Amino acid sequence: MGIREVIAGLEEESWYEGQIEHVELLPERRAEYGDANIDARIESYLEREGIDLFAHQAEAINLVHKGENVIITTPTASGKTLAFNIPVFEEMLHNSDSRALYIYPTKALSQDQLETMKKMEKELDLDLDSRVYDGDTPRGARPGIRKESRIIISNPYGLHHYLEWHHKWSDFFSNLEYVVLDEVHSYRGVFGSNIAMVIRRMKRIFKHYDSDPRFILSSATIANPLEHSRKLVGEEFSLVAKDSSFQGRKHFLFWNPLEYPDNSPHNQTSKLVAYLVNRELQTLCFTLSRRGSELIADWGSGYTDDPIHAYRAGYRPEERREIEKGLRNGEIQGVAATNALELGVDIGGLDAVVISGYPGTITSSWQQAGRAGRGKEDSLVVLVGFENPLDQFFLKHPREFFDREHEHAVVDLDNPKITMGHLACAATELPVSSDEELGRDYGEEVEKLAELGILQKTPGGAIFSGDFRASGLVKLDNVDSTTIKVTHNGDLLETMDLSQAYREAHENATLLHQGKKYLVEELDLERKVAEVKWKEVDYFTQSASETSLDVDETISKERAGRVDTYFGEVSVTEVYTHYKEKKYDRVMGVHQLDLPPLEFETECSWFRVPEGILSEVSDRGMGREGSLHAIEHAVISLTPFYAMCDRWDIGGFSSRHHPDGGGAIYIYDGYEGGIGIAEEVYELLPDLLGSTLELISDCDCEEGCPSCIYSPKCGNENEPLDKKGAVFVLKKLGEHFGYAK
Repeated sequence: MGIREVIAGLEEESWYEGQIEHVELLPERRAEYGDANIDARIESYLEREGIDLFAHQAEAINLVHKGENVIITTPTASGKTLAFNIPVFEEMLHNSDSRALYIYPTKALSQDQLETMKKMEKELDLDLDSRVYDGDTPRGARPGIRKESRIIISNPYGLHHYLEWHHKWSDFFSNLEYVVLDEVHSYRGVFGSNIAMVIRRMKRIFKHYDSDPRFILSSATIANPLEHSRKLVGEEFSLVAKDSSFQGRKHFLFWNPLEYPDNSPHNQTSKLVAYLVNRELQTLCFTLSRRGSELIADWGSGYTDDPIHAYRAGYRPEERREIEKGLRNGEIQGVAATNALELGVDIGGLDAVVISGYPGTITSSWQQAGRAGRGKEDSLVVLVGFENPLDQFFLKHPREFFDREHEHAVVDLDNPKITMGHLACAATELPVSSDEELGRDYGEEVEKLAELGILQKTPGGAIFSGDFRASGLVKLDNVDSTTIKVTHNGDLLETMDLSQAYREAHENATLLHQGKKYLVEELDLERKVAEVKWKEVDYFTQSASETSLDVDETISKERAGRVDTYFGEVSVTEVYTHYKEKKYDRVMGVHQLDLPPLEFETECSWFRVPEGILSEVSDRGMGREGSLHAIEHAVISLTPFYAMCDRWDIGGFSSRHHPDGGGAIYIYDGYEGGIGIAEEVYELLPDLLGSTLELISDCDCEEGCPSCIYSPKCGNENEPLDKKGAVFVLKKLGEHFGYAK
């Protein structure tokens, strides 16, 4: 059955009531080929494999040959791996001492690349002994890998800990010619900021062993690839951005469950996946959460004889590889996965992709959509929108999705909560003595660490003097190093950070793991353990919190007409007050929580709404507090539209009383010290407010709804909210910012 017939068949289903909002046909694109001056042995290998180099692959190879650092930003399945493997393997052919280090963000990607590497080694009759070196590598095998392997594949988490023992890697680092970093668009926010510091620590060690390797980076399409690569690595790069690979015709559907309100988005997604599988379309469904992947796999399997498999972090490696293999060989027809399958693990081309909820960025959306496409056959992508403003904004404005540039990847090299930890790590590796070694002058941080007794200043530089292992306290994917262990009958199920535990592992919370449901019996914050018991219940839980905020320092201030905008540092206090028991989207009960507050300092952007505007709001019979609160919700929901982040990475606060009069709306980074999102909001505030006005004005509801001003994060049960007041205030602000029409 063809894709057009599949789409037409949807409209015949009993549960279809006009949910298709928009259909976009992405035309077939012909391939463009190029020439590269490559080694004859590799040229013969390509001929045997029937491979002609795409123009972008040839361009990347030629740039590397010129001695340049290169970043390749083309979509999934465009051949980036071959583009960086060819120059690396050429180096291996020409120089028997040369080494290369490949860095992937996940272990699954590392294992996947190893298979590709081994196949290419065999075809070229090379004995490189390429190996993966990570936490799963047996200790007895590690010395031999460091000494004999000419290509080592690892991940940032492992390297972060291995650098302290760099003397064991002296042979490898002394002969290092290439460092390859794949999927660098995933290195953003807190994670990316930490990775940038790990790379700077690596470069100090490379220099110590007199090596100066070239860097080859690959990424999905982002708005700032050169800036991002420079911040990540601290080097200048040449960019290869035009995708010249073949692309089959793709049908892209926008699906709005609000047209069928008696059935939840998750339930409709399950039916969609099952419908596609029943029509023999191999289908991958991306979900926003681990719980979502489990639910959709479970419910979807009830609508088809072909079981839908869940795939997410937390599964054993062998379980994940079995699913990946099943997708590649066609034994598995349907999978519901988190973004763990968004990155470049080889699962072959699929017939259809269902994106269950906008994933937060245009970049991720196209990465996920890129999984659909099998040769010259037509493929299908369905974006299922949820009841939140950003999803609904795109469903109502499809051109904003299809024509929009990709987001900026944000990396912050000045967050002391991040840099000080890595300075301590660096001092365990080599004395910290030169300002340039880590990219800038960290003298102030070194002085503070010395005062705390963590570093000791010597004539040769600062050295580590703490009584703990520095790398053990620095987490790469969060600023807060607190980890909560989830245990069942004494066995470890999984781990999570503290804020996630507050949301998902509080007392009586429901937890899904590998298709089983568990109930949290106790969250012991002193022992850092959440104890659960297996219990099949027909509901799930959702926690809620309240926020307060104090301004500590104003760093920047600007004026647009009579409206002041600010950027600075604030102190945020979050108190988790209660949780709801929900069945599908229906609330079954509400229960109080007794947890100590979470307090942190972060960066914030805010603006003042003049008293005159608020007075007009009151004169027209609208609510001041409700107007500000509604704008805060909508601005937060659209922030991922402008900065590469998830809506859960940011927080907001609205106040009727600003010290200088009027009211204020605050948008802050949800991480200790900030990660650059609030600063991006400060720079782009007029555009952000203009889109917010468009979002709220275009929504068909009368009083406000989840599609415009309601927020699932709101600790005040979405009270008070005033849609008409929000539109009025935004129009008035537009007269000052210049976006009013």
